[in-house]
Amino acid sequence: MKILVIGSGGREHALAWKCSTDKFVEKVYVAPGNAGTFLEEKIENISLDINNNEDVSKFCVSNNIELVIVGPEDPLVNGLVDFLESKNIKVFGPRKGAAQLEGSKTFAKDFFIKYGIPTADYKSFDNHHDALKYLDKIDFPSVVKADGLAAGKGVVVCDTVDQAITATREMLEKNKFGDAGKSILIEERISGIEASVFAVSDGNNAVLIGTA
Repeated sequence: MKILVIGSGGREHALAWKCSTDKFVEKVYVAPGNAGTFLEEKIENISLDINNNEDVSKFCVSNNIELVIVGPEDPLVNGLVDFLESKNIKVFGPRKGAAQLEGSKTFAKDFFIKYGIPTADYKSFDNHHDALKYLDKIDFPSVVKADGLAAGKGVVVCDTVDQAITATREMLEKNKFGDAGKSILIEERISGIEASVFAVSDGNNAVLIGTA
């Protein structure tokens, strides 16, 4: 079989390499891939607009791709999984609805509250005047976050109110993070050890696959 892995990071490299070791796999394409995947046997980096669902679908059809594995958040939030499924192409990754948990911090926090999942106190804003008023009422340290995807750069840990005011203005007034920062989250800062727990789910069942 032939497999397409979407992404360019170390995670996608590991996925592509592992797929390539299977005796039933003829070839693994990686879009766009990286210098590491370039050196691997049975793996080929390709130039493909991963945020254009139609382009990805056309590549899969023309190259007889039997499985697509999607790594990055942008194409997931853009509904690539849903689109490929509509074309009867097998794909591994969360659908657009589930990807909102990554694509919008406010959506995720509201989800936590709705289902009783412990989370830090927060409030969302799309108006900097309201956000600045809120900063006068809360304790510090605090955290200011761009609501959307900002390539891991949209979080500012603030020890003082002045730092939080600067972060708020840069996001809402100066458009520092573009569309990702049109709405922000001001959140209680919690100190401690961070741990990630990973699971694979089909929408009804979940299997734990490890922690970090």
